[in-house]
Amino acid sequence: MKAIRTRVRARDITEDHRVSSPLELLFDLTFVVAVGSLVAQLAHRVADGDAASTIGPFLMVFFAIWWAWNQFTWLASAYDNDDVLYRVFTMVQMGGVLVLAAGVPAAFTSGDFGAITLGYLIMRLGLLGTLIRAMIEDPESRPSSRRYMIGITVVQIGWLARLLFLPAELLVPGFVVLAVAELLVSPWADRALPLAWHPHHIAERYGLFAIILLGESVLAVTIAVQESLADGVSMPLVVVAVSGLVLLFTLWWLYFSEPAAEGLEHRRDRSYIWGYGHYGIYAALAAIGAGLEVGVKVVTHHAEAGEVLGGYALAIPLAVYLLLLWLLLDPLGPVSIPPVATVIAVVAILVAPLTAAGIGILGSIVLMTAITVALLVVALLVAHGPRSSLRP
Repeated sequence: MKAIRTRVRARDITEDHRVSSPLELLFDLTFVVAVGSLVAQLAHRVADGDAASTIGPFLMVFFAIWWAWNQFTWLASAYDNDDVLYRVFTMVQMGGVLVLAAGVPAAFTSGDFGAITLGYLIMRLGLLGTLIRAMIEDPESRPSSRRYMIGITVVQIGWLARLLFLPAELLVPGFVVLAVAELLVSPWADRALPLAWHPHHIAERYGLFAIILLGESVLAVTIAVQESLADGVSMPLVVVAVSGLVLLFTLWWLYFSEPAAEGLEHRRDRSYIWGYGHYGIYAALAAIGAGLEVGVKVVTHHAEAGEVLGGYALAIPLAVYLLLLWLLLDPLGPVSIPPVATVIAVVAILVAPLTAAGIGILGSIVLMTAITVALLVVALLVAHGPRSSLRP
């Protein structure tokens, strides 16, 4: 902290050595709790064979988690002056995340989004505090900060109205309308004046959140293995645990194999495609963790779900992740992950659970892991092959 109070100014988008601050890393830790609770609920419901009614609540709750993190991240990239008041407003947002996390079980079991809406409101109040400061203290960026403040306030009123006045049958359509409105606030505000976000800072922040989600997958598998160890160590349990670790490591490798920061620096106009598309990547990563946990439970006979359903609990989010990873990186510049190989891998992964009748879900998980590793090998060969122009 440089001072007790410093005047808010939009930061330089070409600033050297811009990295995540310790405060941002602390802020991210609160999302570990929220995502962990969400993954646990998803895994539990799918393992019980109740996958269909779980997808909707999962996507809605994850949107609230992701969007709150997303807007804090982009606005912090522009207005992080790191004084006392900024830190207090950030702490308020952290408190909102914890309230939201506490409401996740109720959203799944009874469709009660009261605590989630309250937590979201608390987060928005902290964010609005930062925007009001920017609007008052930085005349140059005022056209943008003012629109952000107006847009966020109006949509937040909509979220409260949805909770208080909409009948149950309109809650989901109301959510879709308000989610779209949330996504439109940033483009509307940036029409007045583009937000002064830093490309390398944003790329690092997004990478750190991806690591958080991968960590949740490790935790989900660990918990499932711990529960299964009550019946003793078995070879199938060891195989599925090793496969899960190899799969997560491969997903990490694929995500960080492309230089997103350089692409964002030279193609700032495509940041919305990349940034908004990460909702699908992040949701898929969270669901992959739940899918691996379901796989462990099915292998060790601690789940009501059958082998095919258990296989698709992993195959569907894994296929979504691999497909979106290529689709979002390609607009930023040449990528080493070949599109044809990606499509082949996605199709093969979606077919893999159907093999459970012959090789069991354990074989299906190993097969999906092998397909993902093969895609990584192809990407490495393309990136470092003699004819490649993608790398120096």
